[in-house]
Amino acid sequence: MDPKILALCILMGAVTGLRTMTGLAVISWWAHLGWIDLKDSRPALIGSTVAVVLLTLGALGEYVGDKLPRTPNRTAPGPLLARLIAGGICGALLCIASDQSWHFGLAFGAVGAIIGSFAGYYARTTLVRAMRSADIFVAIPEDLLAIGLAVLVMACL
Repeated sequence: MDPKILALCILMGAVTGLRTMTGLAVISWWAHLGWIDLKDSRPALIGSTVAVVLLTLGALGEYVGDKLPRTPNRTAPGPLLARLIAGGICGALLCIASDQSWHFGLAFGAVGAIIGSFAGYYARTTLVRAMRSADIFVAIPEDLLAIGLAVLVMACL
């Protein structure tokens, strides 16, 4: 197992810890554009036009929904489970694209999602309190961080 790929799985998992749909959407775009090869496997469907549209809309919806006052904390059981699953899927996809065992990617992506969820939550709440600002002034840069990190991970693949 390539340690670089495992590190990328953890990082992409951390992206899903910040924003559940972002990692999946970026991987979908990469597959759709032919920048990664998912080897004619079932997961290759993530590169279909339908998947790209749905995952991109899901990510955009999440960016909006994240700012709403009634949105639950990412560390609550439901949102955390969604991030864990998304992180695992992202890690598995990265490993398939790199001819590595998807099992390791699943595990490392899920671990990254847990790390990203808790680190993101505590960083955001701490920054909002320290800056005495509205949450949105930290949430929007967090969106941009998640997008940028996802793109960086894919560029390093």
